[in-house]
Amino acid sequence: MSRIEARYLIETPFDVAHACDVMAGEQSCGTFTRLAAETDELRERHAARVESIELLDSVTTPSLPMPTRPQPDGTRYQRARVTLSWPLENLGPSLTTLMATLAGNLYELKEFSGLRLESVQLPDAFAGAYPGPQFGIAGTRQLTGIGQGPLIGTIIKPSVGLDPQATASVVQQLLDGGIDFIKDDELQANGPHNPLEARVDAIMPLVHAHQQKTGRKVMVAFNITGEIDDMRRHHDHVLAAGGSCVMVALNAVGLAGVSHLRRHCQLPIHGHRAGWGMFSRDPLLGMDFAAWQTFWRLAGVDHLHVNGLANKFSESDASVAASARACLTPLFPAAGPAHTVMPVFSSNQTACQAIDTWRAMGGSSDMIVTAGGGIMAHPGGIAAGVRSLRQAYDAAAQGVSLAEHAREHRELAQALETFCP
Repeated sequence: MSRIEARYLIETPFDVAHACDVMAGEQSCGTFTRLAAETDELRERHAARVESIELLDSVTTPSLPMPTRPQPDGTRYQRARVTLSWPLENLGPSLTTLMATLAGNLYELKEFSGLRLESVQLPDAFAGAYPGPQFGIAGTRQLTGIGQGPLIGTIIKPSVGLDPQATASVVQQLLDGGIDFIKDDELQANGPHNPLEARVDAIMPLVHAHQQKTGRKVMVAFNITGEIDDMRRHHDHVLAAGGSCVMVALNAVGLAGVSHLRRHCQLPIHGHRAGWGMFSRDPLLGMDFAAWQTFWRLAGVDHLHVNGLANKFSESDASVAASARACLTPLFPAAGPAHTVMPVFSSNQTACQAIDTWRAMGGSSDMIVTAGGGIMAHPGGIAAGVRSLRQAYDAAAQGVSLAEHAREHRELAQALETFCP
């Protein structure tokens, strides 16, 4: 494959073919009128191409306002699925320019009352230019010693307000409860009340002591989101302290920041998608997770948040399931699973969602399940909350119902009674 391809869902009151030509011109060598320097040879070599147009339904009300192109009453707004392609030569294997090309001025064009980037297909040159995940699924399992089944994890709460010692106290309870994975909240990075280095220094001795006692090293994802120099320094501090994971808020740090960190990093990068709703909340604006995650996997994250089934946010279960499966789908068929990453389920997760989540993953257990209240609010305590989730996913793997499995597993029975009315 020598060209970059991107698929869009569009909505327009104008001729669809013309609107697609505007898209292609705006994002390559064209402008609103033909220029002298825009020779036929240049257009042949550098113009974006409209590869396909699939007409869908039409509606009477625009999905997005068109204040500078108001249409008369009775106008139909045609929807279509469109694939554009660009020669690699236009930008080279550059993620940042790729983002500007595929998701730049298109969203502002007057011709459209809706436009959403759905998927991206890239030439192998991108795989050669970007290292991708350093650890991914296999490396994460090796570091945690969890060879099979989901990693059961949680988020330190309260998200803000705890000082380093109070945070360490929560971590100790989680370690004693048998947790596999702990992460900072996206709101807790390097604030004055809980500086990153002090938090690491308070937590890591507990992790090491637990490892000495149990033989298992719990993975803690420390939130190092910040300026590039700060992220490098904080990564180095986590590494020197014996930590095994760092976390970044991807949309806050940006592609260049994550790519730079990946090349410096010696630990897995846990990618949090804070701000994702800006891209996804409207079905005719922004981009699908399938497109968005392509950028971050290439940039080098090892874990990606995908929300959770029956979550507290606006995302549907179907969207969550598709997002999780996207993380496990190879970006470059010839490279196999080299760029696959561990999907992270979160938001209102308890034992209740285990079977549906298992099915959504197609029977794969390559996931991190982070449950807050589902663990900490379990009536039997934190350890019972952790066990209830393990028991629930064991039931899913065995193909038995939660109710049936709960007959011989008290912690699961308590979770179902408490969280699954």
